[in-house]
Amino acid sequence: MDQFRGQARLPKFAIPKRYDIRLKPDLSACTFAGFVAIDIDIVGNTSFIVLNAADLSINSASVSYSSSSKVLQPVKVELVEADEILVLEFAETLPNGIGVLDIVFDGVLNDKMKGFYRSTYELNGEKKNMAVTQFEPADARRCFPCWDEPACKATFKITLDVPAELVALSNMPVIEEKVNGDLKTVSYQETPIMSTYLVAVVVGLFDYVEDHTSDGVKVRVYCQVGKTKQGKFALHVAVKTLELFKGYFAVPYALPKLDMIAIPDFAAGAMENYGLVTYRETALLYDDQHSAAANKQRVATVVAHELAHQWFGNLVTMEWWTHLWLNEGFATWVSYLATDSLFPDWNIWTQFLDECTAGLKLDGLAESHPIEVDINHASEIDEIFDAISYRKGASVIRMLQSYLGAESFQRSLASYIKKHAYSNAKTEDLWTALEEGSGEPVNKLMNSWTRQQGYPVVSVKFKDQKLEFEQSQFLLSGAPGDGQWIVPITLCCCSYDTHKSFLLQTKSETHDVKELLGACQVVSGSSWIKVNVDQTGFYRVKYDEELRARLGYAIEKKYLTETDRYGILDDSFSLCMARQQSLTSLLTLMGAYREELEYTVLSNLIEISFKVGGIAADATPDLKDDINQFFINVLQFSAKKLGWDPKQGESHLDAMLRGEVFTALAYFRHDLTLDEASKRFHAFLEDRNTPLLPPDMRKAAYVAVMQRVSTTNRSDYDSLLQVYRETDLSQEKTRILGSIASCPDPNIVLEVLNFLLTSEVRSQDAVFGLAVSKEGRETAWAWLQDKWDHISKTWGSGFLLTRFVSAVVSPFASFEKAKEVEEFFAGRTKPAIVRTLKQSIERVHINANWVQTIQKETQLAEATATAIEYDYTHLILLHWKSSLCYHSRLHLGFGMLSLPMLEAVFNAVILQIRTDVGA
Repeated sequence: MDQFRGQARLPKFAIPKRYDIRLKPDLSACTFAGFVAIDIDIVGNTSFIVLNAADLSINSASVSYSSSSKVLQPVKVELVEADEILVLEFAETLPNGIGVLDIVFDGVLNDKMKGFYRSTYELNGEKKNMAVTQFEPADARRCFPCWDEPACKATFKITLDVPAELVALSNMPVIEEKVNGDLKTVSYQETPIMSTYLVAVVVGLFDYVEDHTSDGVKVRVYCQVGKTKQGKFALHVAVKTLELFKGYFAVPYALPKLDMIAIPDFAAGAMENYGLVTYRETALLYDDQHSAAANKQRVATVVAHELAHQWFGNLVTMEWWTHLWLNEGFATWVSYLATDSLFPDWNIWTQFLDECTAGLKLDGLAESHPIEVDINHASEIDEIFDAISYRKGASVIRMLQSYLGAESFQRSLASYIKKHAYSNAKTEDLWTALEEGSGEPVNKLMNSWTRQQGYPVVSVKFKDQKLEFEQSQFLLSGAPGDGQWIVPITLCCCSYDTHKSFLLQTKSETHDVKELLGACQVVSGSSWIKVNVDQTGFYRVKYDEELRARLGYAIEKKYLTETDRYGILDDSFSLCMARQQSLTSLLTLMGAYREELEYTVLSNLIEISFKVGGIAADATPDLKDDINQFFINVLQFSAKKLGWDPKQGESHLDAMLRGEVFTALAYFRHDLTLDEASKRFHAFLEDRNTPLLPPDMRKAAYVAVMQRVSTTNRSDYDSLLQVYRETDLSQEKTRILGSIASCPDPNIVLEVLNFLLTSEVRSQDAVFGLAVSKEGRETAWAWLQDKWDHISKTWGSGFLLTRFVSAVVSPFASFEKAKEVEEFFAGRTKPAIVRTLKQSIERVHINANWVQTIQKETQLAEATATAIEYDYTHLILLHWKSSLCYHSRLHLGFGMLSLPMLEAVFNAVILQIRTDVGA
């Protein structure tokens, strides 16, 4: 039997064809009993059958293999827990051909939110259990013995024995239901051929709302009793999305029904089980009175994502987890396609840039991984459900679609799905379909993007009517990388009508743009050149100083689209973090966005402000208040335009933006915001339906009141906990959890962290409370060390454990802390957190290097100012307050200068001072 231990995949001498599964969950004892008969095809010379099983008790005496000629009992039955395999050894070689393997087993309805598990809910004040499955990536083996690999597709006939009063759901419609006393036996239609990770069962008490597609597919949304009204929006999205995808993929939805169900305890956002999609409540239910606009958008995009999987993933399935991105990258990209079709005023493709940015952030680490990543053990799979598989995957698809053209891309996808339906595919199968459909060398173009990690930064210089392009691997550490890509370059000059595109296939190229420039001379004051038009390419751009200054001017004058305004800022931020641009230049650029009102652009500016503010405060604590005031000033224009109260007929995006702007002002401890938030919060405590605090503004108010909470002034914190305990809306609970740890009092932060470990917080929600204030970072780290054994035991079997590590460790900014973290985890590492731990420590090193660079920047300015007898105020003026005081520059005598000219003046002054003092 040793030959089967430690293997990445199961041996190929037996192939499953059909499963007949019977399960009997006991919701009181939290156990289940089961029987499975598996039709298998013996295709090799073997006396063994090896399949997956874990956390199950196998009745060895029940195991048998029946062929057409004989019934065989195994001489040895061994469950190898380390490898999660069940090895059956027979006394003789098994006959080739079809046979049936019978196994009786039982297990526990666990509380780990994986396999066959229990979730709890309340009905009329009484706590009850439901039974739920979550099998992706490799946990069907925890419910029944099986070939638990995506390529081992089969059909499934499922039967459930459950309490008669409960609803029992599975992938297919019910064909028979027999009641026998307190129990009923429910049988379902046999499924089409599919992978084990898509099998699903849910047993509990539910209500539902129902609709049908135009071609008769029955669609239902199931939820807890009394919440059906909250399921109507998701139902509408699902019906419309199924019809949209039927047309887009040129293949109809394959099953006769689609059920979607909200599960109170659910680790991921949702799971695309064929015909029975499971969700967190926050990703499926929408309450008109108490859900925010952001909650509505999340429901739409998550539903679209999961329904995209019914084609990409369920109908056509990745051959192995190496190709996970084929599932997740495509579903992410297509979810935006569907949402844009249903809600065009949401400007969702601009918001897609947030997906791209998340991919760029993770892939800028040396500890990233390629899109196609080798998986050698089931324990490694969870860690690749990350921003690379989902967001970089979606981004390179968008880049490729932009390059090939939408129509060619769509036709090729439809061909790919038809060819591989009910089967499995690898990345190269998709490239082949796209290459055949477009006539473009897709394999050659895309292999550099999926088989090597990272991405390039394209440096652009303008000289003598020519643009010089040079690519190099971008790393946030600032270290050199050796990757090289085929980069689709797009650029425009002064107008989006004046554009050029080409493939950068070498390290560097020079392009004559004299003809392109035409009447738009770069020497003119209003001219500009933007590379990576509309941010369709998965790369960063570094401009020379002149080009960068002119883009700042173009931003101020609103010459650029929102996608390009977003991209310029995001690239500049990352280059600053990598110490390839000064903080002064970043802050100067950020000042150009002071009249920005587009949601996605301003939302990203706010995220950047949080990061820059924290790092700058680490580097120069004395300037913390000045930095906060700078960001407050940048946000004042939008805050005044939006106001606290929603306006009649305002857009979905304005509703979301208002909440983010005032939440940011609260984090920066803007006194007027804190005062107003306090008034509205207390009105809300008196009347939970007050118009003074609509759902879009509640997080802003919750964060604001927590800024003034302390151990001696804790009433608002206690009030928030009361709201948490009284609401049954999951979105409100997570909103509160995401706010209360922002308190600057470390003692309150510790209370919050301990609260996360109580039974009052569902396991999947604890991670929302890890967003602690800067003042609470050390407290959080001490708490993580103290509680690690408990945390590791509670969350250690799923991906949520990685969130504890990254949330607590990543914000630090010292080499000493990185070493301390390494030392603590040296004897506590487990496979599920190895990659995340390395990434988190790398982020600490990146932060520490950035802090040192900022300190050197300010030290140089201080030395320069001292040498020419400038006081400290002038020192700050010369370097940082050239940006920090931008909004007050009238008082400094620079009122008539544009932003690029102002930056040029300061740079010239600094250069002259350095020359004068020999610095």
